[in-house]
Amino acid sequence: MRFSLHRKRFNDLNEQEVLALAISSEEDDARIYRGYAAHLRTDFPDSALVFEGMAEEEDNHRQRLIDLHRVRFGDTIPLIRREHVAGFYSRRPIWLVENLGIEKIRAEAEAMERDAQNFYLKAASRTQDATTRKLLGDLAAAEAGHQRTAVELEAKHLTDDIRESEEAQAKRQFILTWVQPGLAGLMDGSVSTLAPIFATAFATQDTWTTFLVGLAASVGAGISMGFTEAASDDGELSGRGSPVKRGFASGIMTTVGGLGHALPYLIADFWTATVTAIIVVFIELWAIAWIQNKYMDTPFMRATLQVVLGGALVFAAGVLIGSG
Repeated sequence: MRFSLHRKRFNDLNEQEVLALAISSEEDDARIYRGYAAHLRTDFPDSALVFEGMAEEEDNHRQRLIDLHRVRFGDTIPLIRREHVAGFYSRRPIWLVENLGIEKIRAEAEAMERDAQNFYLKAASRTQDATTRKLLGDLAAAEAGHQRTAVELEAKHLTDDIRESEEAQAKRQFILTWVQPGLAGLMDGSVSTLAPIFATAFATQDTWTTFLVGLAASVGAGISMGFTEAASDDGELSGRGSPVKRGFASGIMTTVGGLGHALPYLIADFWTATVTAIIVVFIELWAIAWIQNKYMDTPFMRATLQVVLGGALVFAAGVLIGSG
């Protein structure tokens, strides 16, 4: 809150400050587009060309705004940026967007231009000064021009075949980086913890002890799977992507898989907790089969047989050991 008190309201900016704000915003957007292009260049070179073209358009508009500022106000441009103005549109950091996939990056770029255009149109509608109104209208028109340019660049560089190829590559990368490690973790966490959790449950019939064993097994397995996945392949030759991302996906899903049937033992009544845990186990196993079918193209019946049969055997082993 204290930070916002030191920010100017947009309505309090004079025409020179509005122009300076537009110049700095165009410069920032050009850098964002070049960042997207650099991120995409290796796997999606044609889309990288689109963002490079959009960056050049931003540079062109920035230069036109600078020329206008020089004519109206001189060579000295006030230092004012988006973060200095309360209520002005903001941009998400590039590292939050670039990991979301190519379609999300395209959507973010469209939103960037649309937000800027809408903001300038609303600002123009609130001013009574003819010169300021014309300036803001020109800025809105420039942002609309950016959107048209983006469409033209996509039409030039992204044919239907290229777009389909990039979408297939993006899907493959998503599966290799997130789905495969996450699925392996979910399977390991769900199945490998069945025996110790249910063995403890039937051996002690103490729900709190069973929960602690399940928690320890789940967290321990998650840490182990995460580090193993991250250390097993740096992704450079295999193309499986960042080892850190894969490690997090595997470790987190391993922990989630184990905790799913450990958490019911927070229920004090032993049989209520056990029945609930068994229901959760079947949900987990069916979820694994569904993921295998959807993302790994494994026939659903085969995935079901493999997962459910394997899980049932481990579950039975845990019960028999705990009851012995």
